[in-house]
Amino acid sequence: MTDPIASLLGSWSLEINLASILLRLISAVVFAAVIGCERAAKRHAAGLRTFMLVSLAATVASITDVYMSESIDSTFPLISAAVVIGMAIISSNTILYSSRNQIKGLTTSVGLWACGILGITLGTGFYSVSVVGFILLLCCLSCFPAFETYLKNRSNHFEVHLELKNKNNLQDFTATIRRLGLKIDDIEANPAYLNSGLSVYSVSITINSAQLKKYKTHSEIIAALATLEYVNHIEEMN
Repeated sequence: MTDPIASLLGSWSLEINLASILLRLISAVVFAAVIGCERAAKRHAAGLRTFMLVSLAATVASITDVYMSESIDSTFPLISAAVVIGMAIISSNTILYSSRNQIKGLTTSVGLWACGILGITLGTGFYSVSVVGFILLLCCLSCFPAFETYLKNRSNHFEVHLELKNKNNLQDFTATIRRLGLKIDDIEANPAYLNSGLSVYSVSITINSAQLKKYKTHSEIIAALATLEYVNHIEEMN
């Protein structure tokens, strides 16, 4: 099967020559820059330069493997395999655990890894796969967050970060939760705030009331709970 974009460009684009190498490297940097800008605009850990460097390195490795397979009859893409492992390690280092027991940077980590894979496909000359993959990756990162938020708000389960002024207020909070038609599935004390003077918890909540399920969003429920005098702060955990 011939790559459709390569067919339009000409046979030179499938060969290892100066023009095809420049095309693959520049495309990898441009694709990564667009994705990196989207991440940087949302102030994520891995931004523009990180995405560009990972994609560039993956493309160079892929081109080198293609060249070795043609010149010295190498059948195993050794450099690309090593790069994939390296990308996995780098991506995992962007995942952080916040003081609120939340996992941060997971989407950016996967996006960084996927961007590296796009670099490998570009390096091998799979232009059509790379272009389609780039468009879908960009859509996943920039177009679907609003839909994901909508689905979360429609869910009967959510988790909140809760700061009470006193640990003795926890009993009053749980009683209020039950009166509102909610159920506490789990309460976990947060040790990161041990010496802060506050009683801080991660609370998993289920909406039991049919009325709440129909009319109330998570933000409205949390806003109502925030009005309780013994609640210092409460917010939904992502």
